[in-house]
Amino acid sequence: MRIVVKVGSSSLSSTQGGLDLARLHTLVDALAGARARGDEVVLVSSGAIATGLSPLSLTTRPRDLATQQAAASVGQGLLVARYTERFARHDLVVGQVLLTVDDVVRRTHYRNAYRTLARLLDLGVVPVVNENDTVATSEIRFGDNDRLAALVAHLVHADRLVLLSDVDGLYDGNPAVPGARLVRHVHGDRDLEGLDIAKPSPSKVGTGGMVTKVEAARIATGAGIPVLLTSAADVNAALEGREVGTTFHPTGRRRPTRLLWLAHATTGKGSLVLDAGAVRAVVERGASLLPAGVVGTEGSYEAGDPVDLVDETGTAVARGLVNYDSTELPKMIGRSTHDLAAELGAEYERELVHRDDLVLLD
Repeated sequence: MRIVVKVGSSSLSSTQGGLDLARLHTLVDALAGARARGDEVVLVSSGAIATGLSPLSLTTRPRDLATQQAAASVGQGLLVARYTERFARHDLVVGQVLLTVDDVVRRTHYRNAYRTLARLLDLGVVPVVNENDTVATSEIRFGDNDRLAALVAHLVHADRLVLLSDVDGLYDGNPAVPGARLVRHVHGDRDLEGLDIAKPSPSKVGTGGMVTKVEAARIATGAGIPVLLTSAADVNAALEGREVGTTFHPTGRRRPTRLLWLAHATTGKGSLVLDAGAVRAVVERGASLLPAGVVGTEGSYEAGDPVDLVDETGTAVARGLVNYDSTELPKMIGRSTHDLAAELGAEYERELVHRDDLVLLD
């Protein structure tokens, strides 16, 4: 079985905010146990910023991006060193994989990301994945490692995703309030109706909360991957298949990997406004988007950027990778590719967004 395990900063940190080696050792020993049973393991680990706080004499997670990236730069090396040391006690080798959104949305990049992770697993290495916080900007971030873990699970064709948290599952109310009940199984959104999951994480070092975990579960289960949400303290039981935490059951089938990333890991840099005929062609017939069906454009973007395709009421119906810069669009709107090629050259005889680079939005 191939398992992706995600652990959050709060599950690796001490009450003072630094890295808690005892917690890290417990996690690594459990993952090594899974490997000894024949499972392949990919670890998506938060904690770089949290690990970098103490060496920089910071007491809480910084708010500004530059200081976050500085802390990540210091902490990432220290974090991986600790993983390397502990896994080595089990004769296991660690490989660091740092990802940005571009690495898995642009066609050539995502193929390389997949090949790298697949080869590491073939070689018996334990990949330790994190967002590349030192270079990611606020515009091109996954936003949280729960979402990253769901997308990595799909990328590596995982059989299971385990989300480790500082709570032991999903509750029907605030777990700190007596009477709150653990929800053992979620088969779809109907099972989530009436649940209060908006309470943010109390952690001073993490960014996630129950909302991000439920969203990650939706992404993974919608692509056919079961998800277990439980406490990091129950990691051994979780990896051994015992009943702990909350199980989210698959609700859909596996879909093309890059399109899953495009739908869930990106935001549109701009938008193209489609007429009714173009909306039908894209949504109902799975067609590419041509200039003739566009009535307007908004925002600033470059060729290869993700853009939202919206109808004339402003509702987004799809997202895709655009083939032209926003500065080129005004002269192309409403015109046929044949006319554009005749006037501007053969390079303009192509789609604005090819159907292979386009995903419908729910």
